[in-house]
Amino acid sequence: MAKRKGRASAAKVKYLKPLPAKGWAIIAGLILFIGALIWWRDKKDVNQWEFIAKFGIKLPLRYAIHGIDVSHHNAKINWDKLKKTRSENVGIDFVYMKATEGATHLDRQFKRNWAEAKRVGMRRGAYHFYNPRVMSDRQVQNFIGQVRMEPGDLPPVLDLETHASKPDDIIIKGVKNWLEQIEAHYGVKPIIYVNEYFYKKYIAGNFDEYPLWLAGYSRTHLDDLASDAHVLFWQHSEKGWADGIRGFVDYNVFLHEPEDWADLANN
Repeated sequence: MAKRKGRASAAKVKYLKPLPAKGWAIIAGLILFIGALIWWRDKKDVNQWEFIAKFGIKLPLRYAIHGIDVSHHNAKINWDKLKKTRSENVGIDFVYMKATEGATHLDRQFKRNWAEAKRVGMRRGAYHFYNPRVMSDRQVQNFIGQVRMEPGDLPPVLDLETHASKPDDIIIKGVKNWLEQIEAHYGVKPIIYVNEYFYKKYIAGNFDEYPLWLAGYSRTHLDDLASDAHVLFWQHSEKGWADGIRGFVDYNVFLHEPEDWADLANN
């Protein structure tokens, strides 16, 4: 009975019919479509974005020089750990730190950060948070009184991210005065840090001769802005990680060649 049952079961086996030509055409079309999507994505990704687990974010690996910016919001930094932060061929090559704000404020971590960056051998730079409500002359003196630059340090930065309900002409006049006095004092042209909105509102057409540091977290490139301005740095994320720093930290990239990096200094 077992044999008869087996023969009966075998008789019930149904074989798949060959796929018609139309079906093969559909499969071929899907393969070509998927391939085209992958090609288009790779072509569009000119900055070679890649997720780096060590830093918790994607980095534009088209560029070789990467860095962060810090302030008292990042608390007390372990600079020895920060200096060693690295993943494969990507490391933290520079640190900008907040120095001053307005006429009297000194970031409470600046003196320590400035000294520690030098001690561990990290390339450093200082920035001033501009307050449009305060006379620009006083803001110049605040920065100069706190920041002593040395050969190899990165150019000073004016951080413009609030209008404080002041008229455009007042802001532009004050920014111009700060930039000119800082350049005269340190002998190097300062960099202006702004987001895209502030760049178009206050900087474009008024300060085209100054290098820029642009913030743009939702962008994958700055080509449309960089074509009209001399953009040195791009702050592309505010949610990165770094050894020695608790919580999130801002990540930036230098948008030029490594050989240009050595020339970007207060010599």
